[in-house]
Amino acid sequence: MSAKRDYYEVLAVDRKASSDDIKRAYRKLAMKYHPDRNPGDREAESRFKEATEAYDVLSDAKKRQLYDQYGHEGLRGTSSYDYSHMDVGDIFSMFGDIFGDLFGGSSRRRGGASRGRSIQYEIAVSMEEVFSGVSREIEFQRLDNCANCQGTGARPGAEPKTCPGCKGAGQVAQSGFGGMFRMVSTCPVCSGSGKIVEDKCPDCHGRAQVPARRKLDVRIPAGIHDGQQVRVPGEGEPAPGGRGPAGDLYVLVRVLNHKLFERQEDHLVMHMPISFTQAALGCRLKAPTLNGEEVEVDVPKGTQHGEHRVLRGKGIPNLRSGDRGDLYVIFEIEIPKRLSGRQEKLLREFAETEDRHVMPESRGFFERIREYLTGWGDNHDQRQEASTTDSEKSR
Repeated sequence: MSAKRDYYEVLAVDRKASSDDIKRAYRKLAMKYHPDRNPGDREAESRFKEATEAYDVLSDAKKRQLYDQYGHEGLRGTSSYDYSHMDVGDIFSMFGDIFGDLFGGSSRRRGGASRGRSIQYEIAVSMEEVFSGVSREIEFQRLDNCANCQGTGARPGAEPKTCPGCKGAGQVAQSGFGGMFRMVSTCPVCSGSGKIVEDKCPDCHGRAQVPARRKLDVRIPAGIHDGQQVRVPGEGEPAPGGRGPAGDLYVLVRVLNHKLFERQEDHLVMHMPISFTQAALGCRLKAPTLNGEEVEVDVPKGTQHGEHRVLRGKGIPNLRSGDRGDLYVIFEIEIPKRLSGRQEKLLREFAETEDRHVMPESRGFFERIREYLTGWGDNHDQRQEASTTDSEKSR
């Protein structure tokens, strides 16, 4: 599998390009490589989708910042589509504001067939559900074809008439840019349907579609990241009148924060408080995991604040491979705010036996203090001498 090209290179723009520059560059490439202008050319279609992917990232301020800092790896876990496997009609429905009517509207597919609109539904899942995967029943609203007129918009028994503006094609074409190519746009008379409804259906009032509630079981795979989407083919809105395939449903997943664990890719991080005696003497503690098990954690003697232990394979399953990440247990030493009389007495006795100057961290700290003070004294003398010389010169 070949590596992805740099997005700025794909759009042929500078890394400091403005959003308007990026938009213009994308439109230019879309016009050049659009499949309707290059029928049967798989290379052109691939370039078209590559440009769309680049535009999707660079036109989004947050995604662009991540990409500028970390490259393609920085986009893992962000909300994004796999454009290489996406139908061109779906790309139109997502970027219709960019194309406008340049290529005949967002719902028109190659070959003249219309496609239903894709829709999005947002769902929240817990970290435990991400760990194991989960099936959820969702309920959402979409437009379905009117049962009374079967999606024609006409009263039952009445037939829609062929649009006189486009002769039933749904699109009109005109020459552009000095006749170098044709500009195809949605017919303004029939809005792309190719038909004119005069005797309208009483149920949908000629709209052909009506709002409907839909229940569906959706499987959220283990290891999914916040902002990723699950595509459910054919569960979007149907094409008006059944003249084409239905759109898709995209379930946008939001992962809730956990009260114990933080997620970093497939790894988990947990901050575990320990007492200073546990840190000094060492001990074994039990740590929770996302699957409800407890595992033993070894706290070595002399553990310092912020040090950590790694529990292999106790993290999140990878979305693709299923291999589980690790759990990082970070120790945070807590100092008691209140002491009993006996505790304070024992600590004072202990303090009398301490020699902080021989402890590795303390020794380094005091050496830095001594070097600083020595250097400060030398620099202070040099500054005084320089000041005296300058004063004499001024006389």
